[in-house]
Amino acid sequence: MMKFALALLFALFCNLTPALAQENAPDALVRKVTDDVLTVVRQDKEIRSGNTRKAIDLVETKVLPYFNFQRMTALAVGRDWNKATPEQKTRLAEEFKTLLVRTYANALTSYKDQRIVYKPTRLQPDDSSVVVRTEVVQPGSQAVQLDYELAKQGDGWQVYDVRVAGVSLVTNYRDTFSQEVRSNGIDGLIALLGKRNKELQAGKS
Repeated sequence: MMKFALALLFALFCNLTPALAQENAPDALVRKVTDDVLTVVRQDKEIRSGNTRKAIDLVETKVLPYFNFQRMTALAVGRDWNKATPEQKTRLAEEFKTLLVRTYANALTSYKDQRIVYKPTRLQPDDSSVVVRTEVVQPGSQAVQLDYELAKQGDGWQVYDVRVAGVSLVTNYRDTFSQEVRSNGIDGLIALLGKRNKELQAGKS
């Protein structure tokens, strides 16, 4: 069930339109779109049977506009982000986005009739960021806490991190990234991410 919880990082916004993003508070948005997504996944036998390519296409087509990959990459790289040139930052964000899309599209195929429990959200009118708290529940398994961190962007909201059982999925990469930068510099980190993406594409992992 943990694997499926990871998938909701991207699956959350599969059927979201720009107008919907502007009209809903972040907690209402999470509730509606998650319910819509689970309906789609329940009906899609190919995704549930392990069709990762179809899951990737779904994520790339419907999800990417609603995630702040530049901010997510900066959080993952940490203080080494300031060492990167503008071109390196662009390449890092692109490779990290590809890694996350492939990883969580693969995880999306693990859906097994889980349901989502929504927790109350504290949001003030002038808040520019918010945490939307949920739990992923499946009979016979311990519930997994899944918290989305969103920031306001214009009239809408974008996800910049998610915590599974209290662990940040974005900053969880930081130690590995820092070690690579110390050993091989920013270009080494870009190369490492590129290699990992090629492995995932080839089905090695």
